Amino acid sequence: MSAPPPSPPPPPPNIPPPGAEAVPTCYRHPDRETYVRCQRCERPICPDCMREAAVGHQCVECVREGNRDVRRTRAVFGGAAVVTPRVTWALLAVNVLAYGAEVLARDEVLARFQMWSPGVYYGQWWRLITSAFLHAPPPSFWHILFNMWALFVIGPELERRLGSVRFGVLYLLSALGGSVAVYLFGIAAVGASGAIYGLFGALFVVARRLGYDARGVLWLIGINVVITFVVPGISWQGHLGGLVIGTLLAAAFAYAPARNRTAVQFGSAAAVLFVLILIVASLPPYAVLSVTG
Repeated sequence: MSAPPPSPPPPPPNIPPPGAEAVPTCYRHPDRETYVRCQRCERPICPDCMREAAVGHQCVECVREGNRDVRRTRAVFGGAAVVTPRVTWALLAVNVLAYGAEVLARDEVLARFQMWSPGVYYGQWWRLITSAFLHAPPPSFWHILFNMWALFVIGPELERRLGSVRFGVLYLLSALGGSVAVYLFGIAAVGASGAIYGLFGALFVVARRLGYDARGVLWLIGINVVITFVVPGISWQGHLGGLVIGTLLAAAFAYAPARNRTAVQFGSAAAVLFVLILIVASLPPYAVLSVTG
């Protein structure tokens, strides 16, 4: 009998048998087997390295590289695009919380934080801003309701057009402009009306700049100006001061040239702030002049 032919020797370790392919491993984690490849560079990627793409998955480096080539969307007049108007919601919340403080301690809050011209003249400068977040105390609710309704309706649209930072600057400088007008020509006041009237003026400017029909905004401004002078107890100084500052600043934002737009916009805002500070620092209010002669 003949002996059976000898069997072939086993393959050496770590060498796949003939016809077999090596299992690919993640390019970032060599100890992990994977059959998924990046759609962009075709390198093997494990689940920890996968990033969802329009088709399939991409690796971390390809996603990062692609993001560098994507231009960030911008608001119409500069600034990052606004999806959620967070500044508007924050301003609403601050106003409501301040009103809650008035309900709990009305006399103390108003005594320390309402707009009072002699107080500002003698160094209580914070009243110029804090008064813009206070409103007529209970049982009167129409004051805060109207202002917050206007902010809720107008604020998100303006914030999306201007960008959050520019919108916040516009609101605060309009509020300051209203307080400075009260400082010069009035005695005491509270309310966000100066800021709201500034938003009215800004809405008109933005509508004109974008080619929209602005007659409805003009009617809105006109009706509110009439109410300002007809209804007793309303600070016309605060309303008109906010309207003037808001309109001027919105014009600087909306009509700034494309070249150096950001510098022109924030330079204009800084100039407005400087003028308002200069007025308060150099001019005595009417309330003090009328007493001292």
